[in-house]
Amino acid sequence: MHYVTVEGLTKSFGTKPLFKDISFHIEEGDKIALVALNGTGKSTLLRILCGKDVPDSGKVWIHKDVTVVMLEQHSDFDLSKTVIENIFNHDNPVLNAIKEYELLTEEGHEPDLDKLSESIGRMDELNAWHFDTKVKQILGKLNIHNLDQQVGSLSGGQQKRVALAKVLIEIGFEHKHVLLIMDEPTNHLDVSMIEWLENYLDQERVTLLLVTHDRYFLDSVCNEVMELDLEQLFIYKGDYENYLEKKAAREDSDKSSVDKARNLYRKELEWMRKQPKARTTKSKSRQDAFYEVKEKASQRVADQQLELNVKMTRLGGKILELKKVYKAYGDHVILKGMDYTFKKGERVGIVGKNGVGKTTFLNMLLGSEQPDSGKINIGETIVFGNYSQTGLVVKEDVRVIEFVKNIAENFPLADGTKVSAAQFLELFLFPAEKQYTYISKLSGGEKRRLHLLSILFRNPNFLVLDEPTNDLDLPTLSILESFLQEFQGCVIIVSHDRYFMDKLVEHLFVFEGAGEIRDFPGNYSQYREWQKEEDKKKILPKKEIQIEPAVVAVPVQENKGRKMSFKEKRELELLEQEIEKLEVEKKTLEAKLSSGELSFDKMEPMTHRIGEIIQLLDEKGMRWLELSEINA
Repeated sequence: MHYVTVEGLTKSFGTKPLFKDISFHIEEGDKIALVALNGTGKSTLLRILCGKDVPDSGKVWIHKDVTVVMLEQHSDFDLSKTVIENIFNHDNPVLNAIKEYELLTEEGHEPDLDKLSESIGRMDELNAWHFDTKVKQILGKLNIHNLDQQVGSLSGGQQKRVALAKVLIEIGFEHKHVLLIMDEPTNHLDVSMIEWLENYLDQERVTLLLVTHDRYFLDSVCNEVMELDLEQLFIYKGDYENYLEKKAAREDSDKSSVDKARNLYRKELEWMRKQPKARTTKSKSRQDAFYEVKEKASQRVADQQLELNVKMTRLGGKILELKKVYKAYGDHVILKGMDYTFKKGERVGIVGKNGVGKTTFLNMLLGSEQPDSGKINIGETIVFGNYSQTGLVVKEDVRVIEFVKNIAENFPLADGTKVSAAQFLELFLFPAEKQYTYISKLSGGEKRRLHLLSILFRNPNFLVLDEPTNDLDLPTLSILESFLQEFQGCVIIVSHDRYFMDKLVEHLFVFEGAGEIRDFPGNYSQYREWQKEEDKKKILPKKEIQIEPAVVAVPVQENKGRKMSFKEKRELELLEQEIEKLEVEKKTLEAKLSSGELSFDKMEPMTHRIGEIIQLLDEKGMRWLELSEINA
């Protein structure tokens, strides 16, 4: 089914054109990644597609049966309302029934039995239990539990997860044909959440258009890449690797074409200058062609590279040393007697769930927070470069060039030469006209790029990068990675970007909770493989507690001695019924597929449905085991 047609779309921001006369189509089942430099119109294009912005010219046609749902970088919540009120704010009978049931059975509240009975009746009548299970799965995976908490009291990262949950729940209840638009969906998610979201989007078979800096996520989810570059749109079918290959080939072709045009332009310019004022029709056509060639010859073939050839402050023999460092906030232990000595050129990745103390650890290294006990000794030659999540701190709104000149007028390079602040900004993809823009007018990614520039301008030799990939575009990220690979100083990285971590770090500090820090030798993907093997070893002794070979019991010691709530009893009953129905459906489909009488067109959806059923059986079986242990 044809979802979207875009024809001749043009949009400018003030006098700066973002894109010009672009056209493309979106078909049902497409999963498209939109990539471009920050500030070139990615978010604007997404907002035009969902009707929140208008183009200067061009047409956007969306099929009348298609519902467009968008996850923006900054959600428009009613901060005075609760999480559940913001999530379930659509007037849908099933959503309303689930919302009422969830509020009545909220943990810690004694339900009104008459109202609860009525609510269960409505859930039965609307066949809403399957959707309720899906809602629980989404909220649980995104670590959203206090549904009656005001959204205004949540952190920015928590609000982003609530916004993501709202969108995922919404597409589950909308019409069959949904175009899901997502702007940086992986920001503020830990890696387990990102991996779950990858699988969820793949299995839901949604039609998707997204902007993301997470290349593993892009590779896993998307089958097409659209790139905005030099006001034009380029489309590449296939994965991220294919996009890089085809883009490199296109740029080589463009350079060759521009070189030819420049040679022709010089000849045509000489001809134009020799011509008399009165021209024949033939020479007039040649004159028109000259202007076309001039435009082609004047085209800037952008290398889009940050030449980060910085001069690093000399590192002495002593770098940084932790001796018996303890840190806790009440019962929440972050470090428990940590000992470590950093070596020259060391590259450490820091991983762990949200809230285990990764940022607190960085703040202690930087001296902005003190340990409860122990010592952190810093070498005399150490110059920290702190690339934090808080971003730029500017006392008043200033122009980009003024901000950089306030740090220094000139910047020393590794080869002994110097560049001016304006030249350094050029290297960071801030052209002359952009340098006189006020910082408040920059996009989120441009502010992050300027923040990075301001840190490197101080010649650090120990970089501390806290979520550096958030809001940075892919071209800037790839150049930042190249710079960090050549950087001779020490680097500590906290990031949920698996690709970025795999490319750069030599070993990991794994924050496992309760003050335990594991020093793992290897990158993030190697750690995840090791972790999966360890989880298998823990689960193997419990194989006898299972309802089918594919479903393995999980440790449930924390549930000992706890009584089941009414809500859990009801969920257990429904799970048993649902598992039985799914088993029957699975056997029926398998029998039809093995009959040999079906055409390929009929077999394909049945095969996909069996895959969905197997996953549902796994999920419901695991939940059934947890509840059964409590009931026992």
